[in-house]
Amino acid sequence: MTFRQKLQRAVTSSGSLLSVGLDPDPARIPAPLKKQFPETDQMIFEFCRRVVEATKPHTGIYKANMAFFEALGSKGWAVLEQLLEEIPAGKVVIADAKRGDIGTTAQKYKEAFFDHLGVDAVTLNPLMGIDTIEPFLDDETKGVFVLTVTSNRGSADFVQRRFQGRMSLGEYFAEELSKKNQSSKTEIGMVVGATQPEAAGPILQAFPDATLLIPGIGAQGGDLTLLREALKHHTGIPVVHSSRAIIYSGENNENWEEAVSSKAAELKQLLMPLTEKFIR
Repeated sequence: MTFRQKLQRAVTSSGSLLSVGLDPDPARIPAPLKKQFPETDQMIFEFCRRVVEATKPHTGIYKANMAFFEALGSKGWAVLEQLLEEIPAGKVVIADAKRGDIGTTAQKYKEAFFDHLGVDAVTLNPLMGIDTIEPFLDDETKGVFVLTVTSNRGSADFVQRRFQGRMSLGEYFAEELSKKNQSSKTEIGMVVGATQPEAAGPILQAFPDATLLIPGIGAQGGDLTLLREALKHHTGIPVVHSSRAIIYSGENNENWEEAVSSKAAELKQLLMPLTEKFIR
C-alpha cells in the first residue's frame, strides 16, 4: 500500500482530516497523572497512550513532535518506540523532526525514522537544498512533508520573501517539490501553516495536488474559514493539525481524558465541510 493510499484509508475510516499532536511537556501533564507516575518517562508514556486512546475515534493521523521525546534523552526515544506500538493499525504516524542535511547524514536520518522507528512520514527542512530530501525518496509506503510556509511569525524572515521572480522562496520550493514528486517513489507533501493563508496561495497553486500537513489550528490561532477558502481548488489531501489545544484541554482535572476526547471531536466536526471533499 502506498503512503497516499494509507492516508486516504485513514481519513475515510475515521471520517476526519484531523491530525492529533503528541507533544508531551512534563510541566503540563495533568496533576492526577503526575501523582500516579512519579518517573518522568513513565508519566510521558502513559499521558500519550491515554491521549491516543481518547482521540482515536476522531482522527486517523498522529504527529509525534520529536523534540519533546528527545528532551528526555535515551528514555525519550524508548518511550516513543513503546508508544508507537500502542497506536492502532491503520492510523498514519508522522515524525515531526524537521531534519535537513546532505549525503550520508540525510541517509542516517532516513534510516532512523523509516527503517528503525517505522513511522509513515517525516517532516523535512529544505533550506540546505532540495538534494537533502533525496535519500528519503525510494519507498512508496512512506511520505515526507517539506517545509514551505510555516505557522510561526518568523516564516516572513526567509520563506515568505521574494525569490527569483516568485512571490516567495516557499513558492520556489513548491515548484521544485512538484517536479521531484513526478519521479519519487515516496510521497512528497508540503507543510503549509494555517496562520499564513495569504502566503499559502501561490504555494498551493505551484503544487496543487500535494498532500499537505497544515499546523496552526488551535493554540496558534489559525482560521478554519480562511483555510477552507485557501484549499477550495486544492486536490491533495490536507491533514489539519492541532496539538496543545487538544492534548492539554483537560488541564489538571480528574476527567482530563474526557476533555481531550471532546476537543478532538469538536475539531473533527468543525473540519467536516472540508473533510467531506476528501472521503472516498
